[in-house]
Amino acid sequence: MFTGIIETLGEITRLEKEKENLHITVQSQLAQELKIDQSVAHNGVCLTVVSVNDNNYTVTAIAETLEKTNLGELKVGEAINLERAMILGSRLDGHIVQGHVDQTGICTSVEEKDGSWFFSFEYDGSKGNPTIEKGSITIDGTSLTVVNSGENTFSVAIIPYTYEHTRFNTYKVGTTVNLEFDVIGKYVAKLMKSTFA
Repeated sequence: MFTGIIETLGEITRLEKEKENLHITVQSQLAQELKIDQSVAHNGVCLTVVSVNDNNYTVTAIAETLEKTNLGELKVGEAINLERAMILGSRLDGHIVQGHVDQTGICTSVEEKDGSWFFSFEYDGSKGNPTIEKGSITIDGTSLTVVNSGENTFSVAIIPYTYEHTRFNTYKVGTTVNLEFDVIGKYVAKLMKSTFA
């Protein structure tokens, strides 16, 4: 379980394909605090640490993960959003994030607005994932509030701190991002669908 508050950025230092799996090695200040079998969210995807070596650690993404997320598009030298699992008993600063990406979306616009930024995204609505105005959404692991919710589209507003300390400063029109929709919203949508079906 995660909060969607990005702790730090890591750097991809190695990508190794093994059959349908992708071993991802990340250089990060968090590496020395990690241990094998720990869960870490990478662009919002919960992956298990399989090895640690000084300032680098490795996780493995299986075929299903690569099909549903943007991890298959990673390149060596690229930045990646990182968050360790939340600690029970501490503040929940973002929202409840499972680290289970629902689908990807595409950035459709980036607009600077006097020190903040508005990013708009489009996604495949056939999967039944809802957004609502002022509801929560996780983009590449970052917990955000939806400011404009449309049919298969939504926007978010980004403050300077988030822009500087996450992958948002690399996004442009056409960038693929991981989306995890609000878990409570998903359960309500499913319940409503089955009730009125």
